[in-house]
Amino acid sequence: MKFSTRDRYALRLMVELANHGDGLVPLKEISDNQQISLKYLEQIITPLARAGLVTSVRGAQGGYRLARPEAEITAGEILRAVEGELTAIPCLGANMECPRRDQCQTIGFWCGLNDLINQYVDSVTLAALRAQKGPALE
Repeated sequence: MKFSTRDRYALRLMVELANHGDGLVPLKEISDNQQISLKYLEQIITPLARAGLVTSVRGAQGGYRLARPEAEITAGEILRAVEGELTAIPCLGANMECPRRDQCQTIGFWCGLNDLINQYVDSVTLAALRAQKGPALE
């Protein structure tokens, strides 16, 4: 399973909103702080708003903020909002009919991996992401 730039940027956008608490944050500010194209952020914020993860206020003093407390939003929710369902392989998708599923000897492995991925992303809250410090890249 590969996560896209869109997925990574969605997590960064949400952490940036969490860093501002209840304050409204213009996308332009997030763009500047995270060095992500404003146009790209505009594409990412729409599904996040549709999923009820962010709210917006229009106008000169407007911007975006989290719709719920950061401790109640998971990485899984964010990723699913921008990507759809998270599956290790396509044949595990909800709308996928795999003609070999009954004979597939590896399906148990893929289901187990799929479960682990989903359990992990659903266990990490936005608050936990915000508190993490990653290892230094060499």
